[in-house]
Amino acid sequence: MTEKDMGKTRKGVVYVNAGNEVLTCIRERRSARRYTNEQISPEQLDALLDAAIWAPSGGNNQSWLFTVIQKKDILLKLNEIVIEAFQHWIPDDDYPGKLGMKEHSRRDGYNFYYNAPTLIIASNRPNYENAMADCSLALENIFLAARSLGLGSCYINQLHWLRGDPVVREYLFEFGIPKEHTICSSAAIGFAAAESTAPARKDGAIRIIR
Repeated sequence: MTEKDMGKTRKGVVYVNAGNEVLTCIRERRSARRYTNEQISPEQLDALLDAAIWAPSGGNNQSWLFTVIQKKDILLKLNEIVIEAFQHWIPDDDYPGKLGMKEHSRRDGYNFYYNAPTLIIASNRPNYENAMADCSLALENIFLAARSLGLGSCYINQLHWLRGDPVVREYLFEFGIPKEHTICSSAAIGFAAAESTAPARKDGAIRIIR
């Protein structure tokens, strides 16, 4: 066993990967917030979307919809709409990230998808209890697949937070996202311009009863 096969993730705990590609990919995945201008290939996009639809879903409903936007002017227009929506948006809870993002949206150069060349929007049918869970599982498949293909990715919350904004919804409707769908989450995808460092794992997150 080499040092490459071992690594400490939690205090006092040593994991043995033994060359397991899936476990290695999980541990090496990072959220990328800077991207190059290079677009991903059609083959890479197909692989990401195939990974998404193989995620588990409640009752095997598979009721999700993955809408991909790669056209730069459409993405920039969507960013403008998001910035405007944030100005009159009132967060529905005290999650610090929401307040922080509302403040960031007022700054010059703000871009909610970090200027990634590809944005994948996950939506799901209304009044469905598992909508967010199903889409989140699918996006995690996308993130892991992206890592395995040498791509960067990041979970994007903003369209979910602004899912009730009429201007945001009208614009998304132009691209085939049903108005009645709930916008669950999104994925920014591209070639990372810089490698992110791994933050330390917090203690106390695991309890084992034997």
